Amino acid sequence: MAKPISLQLYSVREEAAKDFPGVLKRVAAMGYVGVEYAGLHGLSAKEVAKIVGDLGLKSSSAHVGLPTRQTIDQMAADAGALGYTHLIGGFGPDDMKTEDSVRACAAKLAEGADLAKSVGLKFGMHNHWWEFDRQFGGQTPYEIILSEAPNLFSELDIYWCCHGGADSIGVTRQWASRIPLLHIKDGDLTNPPVHKAVGEGKVPVRATVEAADPKVLEWLIVELDNCATDMMEAVAKSVRFLGESGIGRARK
Repeated sequence: MAKPISLQLYSVREEAAKDFPGVLKRVAAMGYVGVEYAGLHGLSAKEVAKIVGDLGLKSSSAHVGLPTRQTIDQMAADAGALGYTHLIGGFGPDDMKTEDSVRACAAKLAEGADLAKSVGLKFGMHNHWWEFDRQFGGQTPYEIILSEAPNLFSELDIYWCCHGGADSIGVTRQWASRIPLLHIKDGDLTNPPVHKAVGEGKVPVRATVEAADPKVLEWLIVELDNCATDMMEAVAKSVRFLGESGIGRARK
């Protein structure tokens, strides 16, 4: 069965900063089943939960940064109010420059995953290209991190995986047991990167989704970091493409 489609709200950050409730209403009308948060734009978790609930949206997950002992209680409270269990963070390119720095990242991510687990949540890593475009001892940073952080899940961003020179299909198949969320992003695999509505770029979206384990995969999450065309139009095209092609499940 096709997995439900969510939208990473970072995609529509400019519009959301002006009118977050209005953007959520438009996202629901496009056919998205859920949303993934990247901040709440000055509203409380309780306020946002009422808005998404009234719209019939679900909360798939949230990008929250690295859980620490100082932040995990608030993260758990927000997750409880909004109804998600998946927290996501990650690191920048400077953190992946050496094998030692990669292993240090793995240790921090492992600790974050353990903290999340202690409060009934799951913590995962969102990747960019720098987890794939280099190797240390024959392993990419992505492989090192997942190997050394056993409780960490992967929210694989399939565009950045390809942009980093890896095969998103093969990576998804290899790590399928650790991938409950897929970031569905598309575009030309060029420098600088150009993102497009899903279905209009070079990423093998259908084959990558089909490589996932249907017993593990829970959500397909559209994210466009930027777009040469109107962003609201692009995210609307993306959910329409995924739903009409049967790759994912949209609301009717």
